[in-house]
Amino acid sequence: MAREVALLWWVMCGFATLVLVVVSALWIYAMRRTPRDTTPEQAARINRRWIIGGGIILPTVSIVLLLIFGIPIGHRMLPLPLIGEQPLRIEIIGHQWWWEVRYPDSGVVTANQLHIPAGRPVDLRVSSADVIHSFWVPRLGGKIDMIPGRHNEIRLQADEPGMHRGQCSEFCGTQHSHMILHVEAHAEADFAAWLAARQAPQIEALAGPAGTTFVERCGACHRVAGISEGQRAPDLTDLGSRPTLGSGVLVNDRGAILKWLRNHQKLKPGNAMPLHDDIDPEHLDAIASWLETLAP
Repeated sequence: MAREVALLWWVMCGFATLVLVVVSALWIYAMRRTPRDTTPEQAARINRRWIIGGGIILPTVSIVLLLIFGIPIGHRMLPLPLIGEQPLRIEIIGHQWWWEVRYPDSGVVTANQLHIPAGRPVDLRVSSADVIHSFWVPRLGGKIDMIPGRHNEIRLQADEPGMHRGQCSEFCGTQHSHMILHVEAHAEADFAAWLAARQAPQIEALAGPAGTTFVERCGACHRVAGISEGQRAPDLTDLGSRPTLGSGVLVNDRGAILKWLRNHQKLKPGNAMPLHDDIDPEHLDAIASWLETLAP
């Protein structure tokens, strides 16, 4: 889609430039030429030619040519039925300020990261849980609004494996700029392996008082497969494998999860997670260390 949009833009830009050059040349010629004496009938005939040629025929031909070129490109951007291999279906829900990503055919759920197979079309069904957001991955093209109570669809395709940055492109609150989506296109076999690893994750529950604290406090909002079933906040089942925390606020290296748990309201003011001042620091350290291991 990005290639199609770029091609259409360059064609329109080239056509507009040609029109500008021709009109400018005629304007300069009209100012510099030596006036000719004409009869009223000749002047009326010349005026009619310019009105019909420049005011009707030229704009009509120009618009028709652009439509002939642009309509097929617009059709190729739509999620129309395909013959043969069908697109992968993914659901994306925008929240203030994070992304919920669901793979309905496999039951896999993740957050703030979108993994797709390269060379295969992907149909994204987008919506919002709170305010209007907008899904956009510039390198893959296409931008579509995410509206509460409504589902929109967009089709993307990455031609080759690679990493891309997605961004909410509709102002959605104070942390709008910190709503980044990590997009990774895999070779088909690598994507299948990624998906399989997350379909049946082998997660050992955190033992002791720290584990109880996690289930009672964190698990009320966050889901970890087989441990907790919270649905209000990002799924943490594969948190340790994510490249960033807080939807792009922190690089997810060693110790970053503990830093986030202790300072998340300073790092991303206004996010929905409450402070953890009343949790035993040792329990918080244990929870952070355990969350780092969640990388199916």
